[in-house]
Amino acid sequence: MTNPAPVDKVTAFEVERYKYILQQLHTVNENVYRFLAIYQTLATVLVGAALALFVRYEDWGIRPGTARIGVVAILLLVTFVALFTLILIVMGMFTWWDYRKEECEFTGTAVRKDFRKPPEVGNIWRWYETWIGLFILLSISFMWLAAGLVIIPAIG
Repeated sequence: MTNPAPVDKVTAFEVERYKYILQQLHTVNENVYRFLAIYQTLATVLVGAALALFVRYEDWGIRPGTARIGVVAILLLVTFVALFTLILIVMGMFTWWDYRKEECEFTGTAVRKDFRKPPEVGNIWRWYETWIGLFILLSISFMWLAAGLVIIPAIG
């Protein structure tokens, strides 16, 4: 059995750093789905509460004005959750961008120049974070539109 060639400390460090960069890129990508799951769960529960309030406010003895305020308050809370989720997604995109640039610089010196192309802003339409963010914005817009045109006018 032959012993493997010894690896110098610099090479070992570079390998570990590259593994770390790749792991961070993977983690940032996974976080988007976690944020989306949190948003979907909270939005579903809160909108369900608003709909329950709309349907049952008379049975519960709640005045129409109070029910309208309750629906708006719940939608404000959903909007806050959506904005927080969007902030997390956008910050994740910046983080991903930084790690991706670092990866390109690293492979550019460790392997060869231009081994990996750096990310381009023009590719934003291919990133799933863009579409998840648009989904969140559209869903919030739809909730406010439905509440303003259908639910709130129907209370009372």
